[in-house]
Amino acid sequence: DMRIIITVLFTLVLISLPLTAVAKEGPMELPAGSDKGADMHNKAGIKHWGMGHADEALKHFKEASAADGSLAETHFNEAVALDALGEHGAATMHFGVAKKLATKSGNKNILSSPILNGHLGH
Repeated sequence: DMRIIITVLFTLVLISLPLTAVAKEGPMELPAGSDKGADMHNKAGIKHWGMGHADEALKHFKEASAADGSLAETHFNEAVALDALGEHGAATMHFGVAKKLATKSGNKNILSSPILNGHLGH
């Protein structure tokens, strides 16, 4: 029956939509005026991320967090890289810290992030 085929195809399209939205999410720039060391490592991490080196990106994002752990973006970026490497427990922990800090700073990009909310179950 044609209706069943259309329903199945429509369902498959709906199921695949959130995955493509999540797949496009990546690390974020730090706010203007951030710690210079944190910003340097964050930019290096974003560069490696763009080349598909999630493991190298993670090293730089960890350095950025060590330089300034008060930024939601450093934790978000660390979480995104951890997620890409399949380390979901650690990613969820950093997404949680990122959300807490983003709530304080009012960072709507982090608060409305599909990948963050997917990990935190919202």
